[in-house]
Amino acid sequence: MVRATRVSGGDIHDAYGCTLADGTKVFVKTNPRPSEGMFDAEARGLKWLADASALRVPRVLAATERLLALEWVEPQRGSALADERLGRGLAALHAVVPPGFGLDHDNFIATLPQPNLHRTDQVGGWAGFYRTHRIQPMIDRAGMLLGAKLRARLDRLLDRLPALFSDEEPPARLHGDLWGGNRMTAANDEPVVFDPAVYGGHREMDLAMMKLFGGFSARVFDAYDEVAPPRAGRAGRVAICQLYPLLVHVNLFGAGYVGQVERVVEAYE
Repeated sequence: MVRATRVSGGDIHDAYGCTLADGTKVFVKTNPRPSEGMFDAEARGLKWLADASALRVPRVLAATERLLALEWVEPQRGSALADERLGRGLAALHAVVPPGFGLDHDNFIATLPQPNLHRTDQVGGWAGFYRTHRIQPMIDRAGMLLGAKLRARLDRLLDRLPALFSDEEPPARLHGDLWGGNRMTAANDEPVVFDPAVYGGHREMDLAMMKLFGGFSARVFDAYDEVAPPRAGRAGRVAICQLYPLLVHVNLFGAGYVGQVERVVEAYE
């Protein structure tokens, strides 16, 4: 390596643009005390997305316990065409149906463990998986940050999940953490996604996450719907799909997000 320059790379890891002896530039993120297997899980997730041949993801160059090296993608200012391609590409990604809900290994969302019991029998469908392997672990981890009354209300809401989600929706290949900071535009209006928390799940999870913190134009969602039309009642499921990332934020950043969790619960009471 000839030169390393710190670059923007999120709140969890240190990120660098590194120039190698042959002039090649690579992106490297490091952490002196990462959770065991974190970078390997991210590398596997990037490959899982790349295998769908639907959206560009950075090519993995190396993964060790303390660092992940990826090809350098030079960011560009995107146009409406980039938004359209992102929407259509996401629909194509979701259409590459995995064997079941979950994944064949556990991984992480940010620094938090994400359990992925691999299910090919679909027992309990998405509602069962969402409750057992997404929402309940985050409620248990949050403990009294949520308070006893809110936890009881969440339990009642979870009982309603089978009525909110249809068993007709097959599992989709999800990015899993698709907020505005985990996408960029490369040359020629090519969308690029990264920092995934992949698994097989309900396709509305990615769409709801994209709406939670903004950063995506209406054209992205319109282009998605042109390829993969929504099922009836999708608008009424946005909040319940956002419950998981909100609980993740409670566990990562504290009680400041509890109010948003309460508002989700109120929407279904």
